[in-house]
Amino acid sequence: MKTEFRKAESTDSELLIDIYNSSFYDDHIRYGGCPAYGKTTEMMRQSIVDYPKFIILCDERPVGCISCKELRQGVYEIGCLCVIPEFQRKGIGSSAIDFVKSYYTGWSSFTLVTPADKTENVLFYTKKCGFGIRSYETDGNVRVARFVLES
Repeated sequence: MKTEFRKAESTDSELLIDIYNSSFYDDHIRYGGCPAYGKTTEMMRQSIVDYPKFIILCDERPVGCISCKELRQGVYEIGCLCVIPEFQRKGIGSSAIDFVKSYYTGWSSFTLVTPADKTENVLFYTKKCGFGIRSYETDGNVRVARFVLES
């Protein structure tokens, strides 16, 4: 499997909506909503501006997305890392983290949040990617963990 990354453009909005909806449907059902699920085209276009995105391609097929923005010099927030269900657990998420670590030169830390009760996410970020849990927060009715990876 060959994994590549390409910068998303506003013309990718519908494609990204499909990827997000496929990737976050289970969270939408589990939590009664998910901020990444059900975006309109305009919302996604604005999201591409606010959180620059890279489409993850596996053997040239779009299978996921990673988005990242600089909060302050050297500190980046990963807004989204998603892979459509049929391509999960194949190392694509890990390669996406490796990609942003090499793309954003001079980084001192990456942060992100994910639901605290999603054991598979917690294990992925801590065991496979080297993040640590810094704190817990609440997003709507969902308790989330804030993860930090420092250089």
